[in-house]
Amino acid sequence: MALMLAMVLNREEHKCSIRSSDFILGYYLIATSGLGGVLWLSPQTSSTTPSPSPSSPLTTTLQWFLGSLILGLIVEAWPRGWTKVQKSSNASVFEKANLISRLSFHYIQPIMSIGYSRPLQLDDFAHLMPERIRSEHAYKDLAATWQRQEARFWTLAPKARQERPVLLGQILDFMMASSSTDEPAPQPLSYGIYLAVLMFLVSLMSSVTGAQLLQLNAERGMEIRSGLIGLIYRKSLKLSSEARQTQTAGAISNHMSVDAEKWTTALNTLPQWVSAPIELLVALWMLYRQLGWCSLVGLVTVVGLIPIQNKVADIFSEIKGTKLTIMDHRIRLITEMLTSIKTVKLYAWEDAFKARIAGYREIEMAVLRRFGVVYARMTLIFSTTMFMSLLSFGIYAAVGGPGGTPGEITPHVIFVSLSLFGLLSKPISSMDTLLSSTTSILVATRRIQAFLLSEELPIDSTSVLSRLGEDDVVVRDAVLSWHKQVMDDQISNSSAQGSGNENTPLLAPSLPSSETVVTPRTPTLNNINFHLRAGSLTAVVGRIGSGKSSLLSALIGDMHRYQGSVQVRGSVAYVSQQAWILHSTVKDNILFGKPLDQERYEAVILACCLQQDLDMLPAGDQTEIGERGINLSGGQKQRVSLARAAYQDADIYLLDDPLSAVDAHVDQHLWKNLIGPGGLLKNKTRLLVTHGLYHLSEVDQVLVMKDGTISEKGHFDELLAAKRGFYQLNLEFSVTADKQHKKSASRAATSSTDRSSEAGSEAADDTDATTVVTPAGITSSQDTKTSNDNEESKPAAGLVTVEKMANGGVGWHMFMVYAKAASYTNIASVIILYILVEMAQIGTSFWLRYWSDSGSGQDKYSVVQFLVIYTAFTLAYMTFNMVLFYVANVLAAVKGARHMHDRLLENLLRQPMAFFDVTPVGRIINRFSTDVDAIDENIIWNLIDVVYCLVAIGGTLVVISVSTPQFLYAMPVLTLCYLYIQSYFLSSSQALKRFMSVSKSPLYQHFSETLAGVSTIRAMSVTPRFIRVNGEKADLSAETQLAFGMGNRWLKVRLEFLGALIVFDAALLAVLSKGNGLVGPGLVGLSLTYAMNITGDITYLVRSWAEMSNQLISVERIEEYAELPQEATLVTGVSLPEGWPAEGKVVFRNFSARYREGLEPILKNVSFEVAPGEKVGIVGRTGAGKSSLTLALFRMIEAKDSYWTRVATASPHDTLGGDLGERGGGSIEIDGVDISTIGLKTLRSHLSIIPQDPTLFAGTIRENLDPFHESTDAELWTALERAHLKSLISSLFGGLSYEVASNGENFSVGQRSLICLAPAVDVETDDLIQQTIREEFKDRTVLTIAHRIKTVMDSNKILVLEKGEVVEYERPEVLLLRREGSLFFRLAEQAGEVH
Repeated sequence: MALMLAMVLNREEHKCSIRSSDFILGYYLIATSGLGGVLWLSPQTSSTTPSPSPSSPLTTTLQWFLGSLILGLIVEAWPRGWTKVQKSSNASVFEKANLISRLSFHYIQPIMSIGYSRPLQLDDFAHLMPERIRSEHAYKDLAATWQRQEARFWTLAPKARQERPVLLGQILDFMMASSSTDEPAPQPLSYGIYLAVLMFLVSLMSSVTGAQLLQLNAERGMEIRSGLIGLIYRKSLKLSSEARQTQTAGAISNHMSVDAEKWTTALNTLPQWVSAPIELLVALWMLYRQLGWCSLVGLVTVVGLIPIQNKVADIFSEIKGTKLTIMDHRIRLITEMLTSIKTVKLYAWEDAFKARIAGYREIEMAVLRRFGVVYARMTLIFSTTMFMSLLSFGIYAAVGGPGGTPGEITPHVIFVSLSLFGLLSKPISSMDTLLSSTTSILVATRRIQAFLLSEELPIDSTSVLSRLGEDDVVVRDAVLSWHKQVMDDQISNSSAQGSGNENTPLLAPSLPSSETVVTPRTPTLNNINFHLRAGSLTAVVGRIGSGKSSLLSALIGDMHRYQGSVQVRGSVAYVSQQAWILHSTVKDNILFGKPLDQERYEAVILACCLQQDLDMLPAGDQTEIGERGINLSGGQKQRVSLARAAYQDADIYLLDDPLSAVDAHVDQHLWKNLIGPGGLLKNKTRLLVTHGLYHLSEVDQVLVMKDGTISEKGHFDELLAAKRGFYQLNLEFSVTADKQHKKSASRAATSSTDRSSEAGSEAADDTDATTVVTPAGITSSQDTKTSNDNEESKPAAGLVTVEKMANGGVGWHMFMVYAKAASYTNIASVIILYILVEMAQIGTSFWLRYWSDSGSGQDKYSVVQFLVIYTAFTLAYMTFNMVLFYVANVLAAVKGARHMHDRLLENLLRQPMAFFDVTPVGRIINRFSTDVDAIDENIIWNLIDVVYCLVAIGGTLVVISVSTPQFLYAMPVLTLCYLYIQSYFLSSSQALKRFMSVSKSPLYQHFSETLAGVSTIRAMSVTPRFIRVNGEKADLSAETQLAFGMGNRWLKVRLEFLGALIVFDAALLAVLSKGNGLVGPGLVGLSLTYAMNITGDITYLVRSWAEMSNQLISVERIEEYAELPQEATLVTGVSLPEGWPAEGKVVFRNFSARYREGLEPILKNVSFEVAPGEKVGIVGRTGAGKSSLTLALFRMIEAKDSYWTRVATASPHDTLGGDLGERGGGSIEIDGVDISTIGLKTLRSHLSIIPQDPTLFAGTIRENLDPFHESTDAELWTALERAHLKSLISSLFGGLSYEVASNGENFSVGQRSLICLAPAVDVETDDLIQQTIREEFKDRTVLTIAHRIKTVMDSNKILVLEKGEVVEYERPEVLLLRREGSLFFRLAEQAGEVH
């Protein structure tokens, strides 16, 4: 009655809790099992022991009590999804699951069922992860969690496995007693059945505890991984400039994608260092009980392995460290290449980059090959249990009996000992994996540790104070540097001797001139003193390298302060020199996390001259901006950055030359409505770095930078009156002087560094003019911002495509793709060798069975003869095993890894620009890092595991069937069960694996985006928000990974339950067959020994098969990109005239083109002709199609409906007709050659281009100038001298061998522009470029995209475009005479060039 009342109360309690009590449920489980065992065993006791009869009152009472316990168990274990409290709870599915559901992993059954019935969606397994694993909690608790949970990892799950040899011995004793005529009273059949049931229960307990251990470790590993990602991300936000020179974006991404990932499986490995010795000691002790002192051979062997294993651990550590280091370099180079892919293609540098990447990849392959060789040799050591059993049995048979007599070889001795040797072999044979995994973990952890110890920005460099006082910014006697350490005597140097980041005139021959590249201990800014009144407007001017940008960096805390003080009062908004854009909508970029204030938002849009741009975009401010702002022009990106800063309503605005990206008209608009004395920010404190001098008369204060110091400061009129350096600068580069200079300039002047950007009305695109020059005489020009030039086409609102994720199983096709890559011969050799290994092992077991049944071998063979044959089987096993792993790891794995990576790289480099426009770099990098790493190190091992399990299971079934033929009746049912569970599992598992891969790309993409804008993020104090977003993306990745792991544990429990049934079936059949004379103890021992192994083998097979299928998803993802249709061929059979292009005649005939399928044409029936040597200026409103002309000239876009346009958009299996010269969208001819008929490499290598974006790659100056190593040093110095760069490069340490940092970050923007000979950002550099063009390109055909009308006034002809069509093509003076009838005249009038 009490129990029934308790169940009623417990049922009511269910309504108030989300899950059952573990204690109550545990009580029901233990009580039910115990009482059931008592009632079942009580009739089996001997007759001499009184026991209740089946009909006694006590038995009846116990049966009723058992029934009530079962009822209580059902009530308590019943899921509580019906209760209101659980429905309203936000707890995860795991946290709601009761004890039985957790033990059996039934709580993810709904996910597996959904996956079996239809493709899984992300929402199907949301809220599966416990709260403690989420990034924020994991980050906070990382260190404490490890210490608190460490003891729980050393569980005793292996003990259950060690009970099975004991039960095997009991069954063999039972069989021997039953078959012996000397035994007076054989034990009853029920005892044998009891032992068989116990074997089933022990196997089941081992499965459940093992699954719980794996789950616990997976959760803790995921918790550590989430915490590490949080640590790495936060650390990356605090890295100093110097630390970022070594800790590149690629290397940091590897810390997240590779190193932190190691911890997801680490806790399944590390506990084995405790559990393995325990297993070894227990197995040795049990062996000692079987074989006596002969078992000490095992102990000696284990001790002898210790120094060998230490040496192997060191080798593995070195190999893993080298592999990861080289992988960092490879990923960094690929990242740089992809980031600047347009420049790479325009210069036809694909082969150069491919060669450099291949160099790193070849080193990786050498490391993998070395690992394979070492591992193959180590298999001899990991096969020592075969030697141990050989020596132990030999010694025991010779002198193992009492008094040194021969020991008795019986089935009990042989098969119990074999089972125990199996226990010994598990920790010994797993030592290779343990060493390899532990080494990987240690190397990864050391790498993360080294990163976390990297230099950080000082937190006290800039003091942020509350807004009290007249001055918002106060800097007193400040000495600052990009470097942490600086010598005392250098600190005290005169400011005139300072040198560093931007503190030297760029082309001064006697002084260092690069940014953070020379004299690393020299301060960048010296003796800085100034203050900014609240609400004032201050301008900073100076030559390139004088320290202007560094001054702003000092105010936002990006530099090290050695003397003086830097104080900032209030909030800061910062606009960097290179606009930083988020991969989000235009509106999100402007709001930047702030709530929407519609009135202010509209005011900011108007002030930043963005309304007309938004009107042109298909979805207005909801239009998605691609990665790195790929579908915006340079000026549009800069104005979005200005709008973002303006919307923040900060107290202080730091503006790093934002007006250099716009033309005079838009410049005036921004000055009048945003920055200037009457603009939206008129009441804010503004510090403006500028290279234009025409607004300086309206500012409150001018700071003149020279050599890293403030050489002059004061009002504009005061500085002019002083007639010092500022007066000279103004005299040389004022607007008036520039116009006078232009009148006398040569007509060959064809380029300008000024930019224009007003949407709909400005003279040109929002980027610099660029000039393309052909070696033999042609020149064309282009705006080489990123390819899509959104101003010239209206992109879809959603530019970046969602990453594709296949549905259903991977199938045999992907396996055959990998097998082909690794060589069919190598894969077949692995399978054949494994069959030979298994045959040798089975032969050993059958020979031992024959030996035991022969009574110590005295009837027919001597002990020596038995041992010789046993030794032969053992040596065959070890030899085949070593050759197997050599073929697998050295031949197959290396060949497959090299082929897959090279194929991926080759096809990606052959993709049209449209592919890179819509594909984030992080998505591609994910394939080159995570997926390539899986192919390098995982797939071959999965294949080995699958083949091993298949062969082992086949051999085991043969042995069991020979021993107990009745077992064959159960095989069809068990096989069907296994196949069903495998099919059921794979449907969900592969979907979860794909989600794992796909969910990582946004995490890496956000991380790369953060690194690009880290200064803006820190300056605007939005670090917490970005950390939160990173946490959300990390949680999504962790949730998919944890769901995948839970699915594996769900599979493990169910498969091992079936495996336990196989053990029970074999044991029961053996017991039931006693006394019939057909099955002897030797065969029973052999059968049960293999049956106990088949449990793990079958489970491991299904898991390995599933894991191989999941790893093949990496092959699928790589194959997806490797099969993408390519752009036009690199080389065709068309022969070109000698010296082509010799004249430089360019003809466009009815040319039409679009950027991508689905977009409107951006060029429509364009026809014009450029005579040899002519200088043509190209102008037009925003979106007119100017940049597209140059893209078409280099065939970055193809003619509409042409053969190659259809090829680029076709599926890999489509068959296309037509010929290469098909002209559906017109043609372009250069010196009479239709460029669509020649290869891309041929075309692009015969043209040259000066790109707008200053792009430098990691490597030497020489490699950046001459990636193919085709020129001598003398030729390079001559080219630099012609470009006015010789003094700059010669001042660097190493000259041409000076190392350029990733993305050229150790040079200022202006210095990068000069090295690239691109239009830079100030008037000084413009003169140098103009001079170069006048002198070096005077005999070339030049097409120049005009970004100020004054640029093209000296051109021979003006090409005016409107909406992709040619509207005017004539000499500029003729067009100006048409006045209002000419679009060119109206554009010139708007730009202030005519009146």
